[in-house]
Amino acid sequence: MDLATFLVQCLNAVQYGLLLFLLASGLTLIFGIMGVINLAHGSFYMAGAYLAFSLAPLFGQNFLLMLLVGTLLAAAFGYLLEWAFYSYLYDRDHLQQVLMTYALILVFEETRSLLVGNDVHGVKAPDWLAGTVPLGDLMTYPVYRLFASAACIAIGIGLYLVVNRTRLGMMIRAGASNRDMVRGLGVDITRLYRIVFAGGVALAALAGMIAAPMSSVYPGMGGHILIICFVVVVIGGIGSITGALVASLLVGFVDTFGKVFFQEFAGIGVYLLMAIILVWRPEGLMKRA
Repeated sequence: MDLATFLVQCLNAVQYGLLLFLLASGLTLIFGIMGVINLAHGSFYMAGAYLAFSLAPLFGQNFLLMLLVGTLLAAAFGYLLEWAFYSYLYDRDHLQQVLMTYALILVFEETRSLLVGNDVHGVKAPDWLAGTVPLGDLMTYPVYRLFASAACIAIGIGLYLVVNRTRLGMMIRAGASNRDMVRGLGVDITRLYRIVFAGGVALAALAGMIAAPMSSVYPGMGGHILIICFVVVVIGGIGSITGALVASLLVGFVDTFGKVFFQEFAGIGVYLLMAIILVWRPEGLMKRA
């Protein structure tokens, strides 16, 4: 493998890992604070991809505005969904949560089928992101993938500042450590839960919108990504944003280079990584015991 090819694979791994981070950060917050095993999280990613497909003709070259509008719509949907459905799951055991959120997957899939059909769709990247940059004499790299990585980094920095530098972030971190204590201190836990859930849905949908121009938009696309997200959450540690970032990048590199060097066994590389880390640190990389 020459240097240019290695660099391309590294960029692919970072881009994939950062996209996973957007998804996993929302999932780890929902699981860590609300205690809900949300199997429908991958459906929010699918919803974001289909949202990009629906909004792209309306916004044309205003791609950033489309992302903003789609994210706000997803956050509003998440807020209403928590009020209408998830607020009833907190006192249920995990088996009931799994069954009920799996039922939501079926509802979302059928709703998607009724609204947009079962065809595979593509989302075109805007013209100002459609070019490539040279890597060496023979290889190039798509500008849109660089944009996707930069956007994920910017969102990650914003998420870090919110969680670690704001009053809301202080309540979120406290809720991830001890929900009963936060409730006892007089924090409106109902409102906090809805904000956290809306943020998690918005992050998942935003990841789907960013990913849409890089891959096809198709039915059931949230299923595989959901499994990988849970792997990231387990590796990083439930409730840890930093852990989600580290685990996402690890998974990105293992998956990408596994497909390059060990194509026949690439599918088990990520799960082998999870098994090794769980033997070493059962609480995850960044979770405090």
